[in-house]
Amino acid sequence: MVHGNKDINEIIFGYTILYNSDLIDSLFATVSDNLRGINKIGIAFSGGIDSTLLAKICKNMNIDTTLLTIGFPDSNDIEFSKTISRKINMNHKVLEIDKHDFSVFSKKIRDEMTCRNLSHIENCIAFSYVAQLAINNGLNVVLTANGFDELFCGYNNFRFIFNQGNDTINKTIESKILNELELINEIKQAVEKYNISIIQPFLSKGFISIAMKFPIYDKIVSDDDLLRKHIIRKIALSFEIPPEVIIRRKKALQYGSLIHKNYKEID
Repeated sequence: MVHGNKDINEIIFGYTILYNSDLIDSLFATVSDNLRGINKIGIAFSGGIDSTLLAKICKNMNIDTTLLTIGFPDSNDIEFSKTISRKINMNHKVLEIDKHDFSVFSKKIRDEMTCRNLSHIENCIAFSYVAQLAINNGLNVVLTANGFDELFCGYNNFRFIFNQGNDTINKTIESKILNELELINEIKQAVEKYNISIIQPFLSKGFISIAMKFPIYDKIVSDDDLLRKHIIRKIALSFEIPPEVIIRRKKALQYGSLIHKNYKEID
């Protein structure tokens, strides 16, 4: 696959980073272990590399999968996810957030939470919409790709600590995992009224243990590394995920859906 006159490997990585087949096996194993016989699911889907890779894994496992995207009508996530879902030929459902209803709905979610972390509140709002979309489509299990950014240095701030060395990076990974596990518990509480099970296969203890064994240079290569998660991008390339997904920079759910932008405007 090429992008312009350059091979996509050159664009993404600059040099070859080998991926390990053990990690691919672990991706399939953790999804299988977490589903334990469940064969009809939804996936919280933005069209980004994490949710698209999860979607392809489930498709390859012949799991009955529906991609679920939420956002405001003019959000990037909705338009991009529609394009990618067509390219990977998977069932896709969209919930467009009504701006007039958003204020009341988001305040209700916020008031039910004891946490005052803005990012956590916005994520709980987003997943409450995902839960509604799932229920409307006869689904009671939703998978997310949470964990990849934490385990494989997906966040931009990993660039700023890169020169502090591997120990600092690994401690930051551990801190971000703890924060993500806390967020997941809050999300589960926010959606329990919908009788929806939220499953995060890449935050299982077994997968975390495996991911932490991979060297930092498979994840981030410099302080100006704008893509990061190289080993995941390399695996995604082997899954024939569209190139525009593989080279797309991270945009968190609350930003890609425009929930953050609209939440700031309410009292």
